[in-house]
Amino acid sequence: MNTLYDVPAPAKLNLFLHIVGRRADGYHLLQSAFMLIDWQDTLHFERRPGGLISREDLTIALPPDDLIVRAARLLQAHTGCTWGVHIAVHKAIPAQAGLGGGSSDAASCLLALNRLWGLGLPVQQLAALGVQLGADVPFFLHGHNAWVEGIGEKITPIQLPPAQFVVIKPDAGLETAKIFAHPALQRDTKAVTIDGLARTSYGFGHNDLQAVAEQLCPPVSHALTRLSAQGLKGKMTGSGSAVFALLPQGQIWQQDPDLAHCQVRICSNLAVHPLSGWATSDN
Repeated sequence: MNTLYDVPAPAKLNLFLHIVGRRADGYHLLQSAFMLIDWQDTLHFERRPGGLISREDLTIALPPDDLIVRAARLLQAHTGCTWGVHIAVHKAIPAQAGLGGGSSDAASCLLALNRLWGLGLPVQQLAALGVQLGADVPFFLHGHNAWVEGIGEKITPIQLPPAQFVVIKPDAGLETAKIFAHPALQRDTKAVTIDGLARTSYGFGHNDLQAVAEQLCPPVSHALTRLSAQGLKGKMTGSGSAVFALLPQGQIWQQDPDLAHCQVRICSNLAVHPLSGWATSDN
């Protein structure tokens, strides 16, 4: 059994995000399409005896009880595993961006430790643990691009054509709770079907959170304007401040001095998660 693993944790883009209702308990009902991209964190795992879970930050400082540590503790408690681990984190995906970095880290942690500790849990059991950490964690665990509904728990695999995207993350971030609590948020978009996405692919839908996000965070509007200046149709991803646009084949992104304070990346989409198959399926 290996005692060391280095694993990726890729980001995702929400190709659209519609709010189609709200449950009695306050949770919003969503429709979205999640797509994996090659902007990723890297997590280094070293199995250790004694049960201690420790973390080392190689780039930016993370909160002491972040999702990675919580994922490791949850898996340990659920299985009664007596192994420990030291986790070194090379963080590249920005926070409060809507790119799913924290959820992806948690998913990769569960997948890596499931192997490193020899637990053998199937992906469905890992997903049941993952949803306790965040609604997006099961998506990363299942390992494929997906049509997502409900509060994020209904996941249907989809196939998407290879493409490249310009992704812009302004300096400012956005807190999910502030957007969903905003009185101006539209919560009654008419439900759509997966067939619509299949017909129009990357031009499908909109992000219902975008209008509120632009009010709360003007740099979002600025980034969208800079995409438009190069003839690209921008859209916000998720509930963070990052925006993106499809880069048509043959078009070259021109470096923009007006985005000097932003992180700008040209990203390719992924057909499957790099750790797909690391956990077996019950099906």
